Amino acid sequence: MTMPTSSWPACPAPFNMARHVLTAAAPDPDKTALCLLYPDRAERWSYAALTAAVRGTATGLLSAGLSPGDRVLLRLGNTVDFPLAYLGALAAGLVPVPTAAALTEAEVAKLLPGLNPALILQDPDVPCPADPRILPLEALRAFRALPPTDWHMGDPERLGYIVYTSGTSGTPSAVMHAHRAIWARGMMFDGWYGLRADDRVLHAGAFNWTYTLGTGLMDPWTCGATALIPAPGTAAQDLPALLKAHEATIFAAAPGVYRQMLKGRAQVDLPHLRHGLSAGEKLADPVRAGWRAATGTAIFEAYGMSECSTFISAAPDAPAQSGALGCIQPGRRVSLRTHGAQVPAGTPGTIAVHRSDPGLMLGYLGDPDQTAARFEGDWFLTGDIAVQDSDGQITYLGRNDDMMNAGGFRVSPLEVESALADFPGLTGIGAAEVEVKPGACVIAAFYTAAQPLDDAGLHRYAETKLARYKQPRLYVHLPALPTGANGKVQRRALAPLYKA
Repeated sequence: MTMPTSSWPACPAPFNMARHVLTAAAPDPDKTALCLLYPDRAERWSYAALTAAVRGTATGLLSAGLSPGDRVLLRLGNTVDFPLAYLGALAAGLVPVPTAAALTEAEVAKLLPGLNPALILQDPDVPCPADPRILPLEALRAFRALPPTDWHMGDPERLGYIVYTSGTSGTPSAVMHAHRAIWARGMMFDGWYGLRADDRVLHAGAFNWTYTLGTGLMDPWTCGATALIPAPGTAAQDLPALLKAHEATIFAAAPGVYRQMLKGRAQVDLPHLRHGLSAGEKLADPVRAGWRAATGTAIFEAYGMSECSTFISAAPDAPAQSGALGCIQPGRRVSLRTHGAQVPAGTPGTIAVHRSDPGLMLGYLGDPDQTAARFEGDWFLTGDIAVQDSDGQITYLGRNDDMMNAGGFRVSPLEVESALADFPGLTGIGAAEVEVKPGACVIAAFYTAAQPLDDAGLHRYAETKLARYKQPRLYVHLPALPTGANGKVQRRALAPLYKA
């Protein structure tokens, strides 16, 4: 019992992702599409202004000498520049590549040879190696006022955008998505969000996080709703006041944000809120229960990945049973499998997505072998294990590899270990995710050395090598690392050592 029986209509052709996102509110162009929430003011963008800025940006990018299909690397900050550049590139038929602003200059340098972007859009406050392909932020912003370009229409299967995810090899993988991926996200509207055109959706994340980009911006706009984004630097403790003042009806955040918002609060007055959304990492039951007790509303959780966004979730019309993630979204082509066959209800299996699911990636850029290795016949294997009951409810059981989760980002232990291996005095290292308190997990680095090393020095060294979300929060000195017969570090044995 796996794939739902309901179907999802085929993506129309010709198609353009940006056009699809920005045409739902065409009958009401003055409606607020985006509201940036500052402590003392709100910056509003109507659908008309947003669309004009996107299409002007498209004109500017093409006038810079780019051609449809060219890749554009986004090294932009937590500002409106990010979604405008992203949609502007898509409108012109270019291929935007959003990346986290937290990446270091060295990490970005490693991506450039394989990506080979035709242009790099950079905010001077965001790390990026010096490169002749960089377009200054001032020039990008000037594009907004240019005359609108025509939407670049074409095959919905053509390459639309690229996002990076940490692979099990320790090297970030470039995940290629078709324009049709946005069409597939429509299955989330009822299957997770309960999203309506009159909603006001507040997402707690930064503009340049893919979770915010999709759930906080693209999907509300596709539906004709209003997106609310807190100003950069807004503390979690300040979010309840913003939610209330701006009459948010749906709130989306990572589990850690909910946990921080509940600190010191028995009640949170949110009279307009219908429910919350959570994704990126497992939501702890105490946080879920605490939120309901404080607000009187539910949090609906979703499971997904960079290769296929979210496709298993709870929803207002289909809440999850205790301990479960929820159900496969209607229209999704998902199965639990082992040894090439679908497993029966009650039997653990690997979560897999069929090749025909319109939300599934095209593949990994420049790595057909890795792409092929992730498929078993027509099924993409996620590497996550789950079990489904007779009612279709799916319970997540864990990963079948050693990947870590840091604030919603998947992080390879190999990448962390490689970055820290040259620290003076360190003789061995293994990285693992550890639970420091119920529902709160962090990355820990377990190391060997002649004597315990300076924690502050290790933290400073990591800051020069890794994005903040990849940096270990704990350093644990061990007399020896647990290894197998082949001498490899047994990472799954590390977390128990921390608990001990």
